[in-house]
Amino acid sequence: MARPKPHSELQTFLRYLQYARNASPSTISNYRKDIEQFLEYLAPPGEIILPLPQVDHRVIREFVSHLHDRRLKKTSIARKLSALRTFFKFCVREKILKTNPAKLVATPKLPTRIPAVPTAEEINGFLNSLPELGRKRLSRGKPARMPHTRELGDFHLPRDRAIMELLYAAGIRVSELTGLNVQDVDREQKMLRVLGKGRKERIVPYGSKAQTALEAYWPLRELVLTRLARGVSEIRNPEAVFISYKGRRLSPREIRFVLTAYGKAADSNMHLHPHALRHAFATHLLADGADLRAIQELLGHVSLSTTQRYTHATINQLMTVYDKAHPRA
Repeated sequence: MARPKPHSELQTFLRYLQYARNASPSTISNYRKDIEQFLEYLAPPGEIILPLPQVDHRVIREFVSHLHDRRLKKTSIARKLSALRTFFKFCVREKILKTNPAKLVATPKLPTRIPAVPTAEEINGFLNSLPELGRKRLSRGKPARMPHTRELGDFHLPRDRAIMELLYAAGIRVSELTGLNVQDVDREQKMLRVLGKGRKERIVPYGSKAQTALEAYWPLRELVLTRLARGVSEIRNPEAVFISYKGRRLSPREIRFVLTAYGKAADSNMHLHPHALRHAFATHLLADGADLRAIQELLGHVSLSTTQRYTHATINQLMTVYDKAHPRA
């Protein structure tokens, strides 16, 4: 019986990720791209594809060298190598291969990156100035097709504030924010039910400032949906918490655009993006004495070592303060 082609084996692997591992669509897409690139490397134009059982560690090292020659970043190469290890591990499990050839290939040494985290004062100052920044942003040109009526007012200003307050208050990922549905928000207890990586649910609290921003946004959201229901427009995502004026669930890309626009309006050196608010959430909790394990649960990290990166950021900030303030520094 002929062995199935690697493309067939890849499709089986992707189904395994989806149904057995509950991987997110973006994770599955990344695995597909990385492994397809390797399979294309095994089959140059005009040549017969190298069967998977003939792939050994030397072939994978040549592939890694090929990626280096193309000047890919070490982080990208490490990700592709990790994808291959997982794929070949699956092939061994399915008895397609006897051993995992990627296990013998070393991961490129990556530099330890300490995330640049805005201080609590910078974040608070920025969030407190959002109404002024919103007006400043409008004065530079209202976003295209954004409704402005006596009934709605500036719909996007309360919505954008609720987005940013919630990102910082709960420390959730941007994909988790855009995936929120109305039933996921417990307004009385100030809790969110979040669907994180690997489709794992967790409960995350949020504070009074975020609650105030959400309460200002809810009526405008309902008005948008009511106006759409009266017209001919189809409400595409009525269950989503954060929507456009057309009733469509906002995408992570749109959220990033919103934060970038407000960051530019602030005219500060603070590079604002959703993950910066997540970093700030964790670092500020840790600096104020929160337990690392508790922060791990709130962030939805599988490994404590991932959470421990924030200890380096906190120490870095303390050293900066020390160097500036201590007379004998």
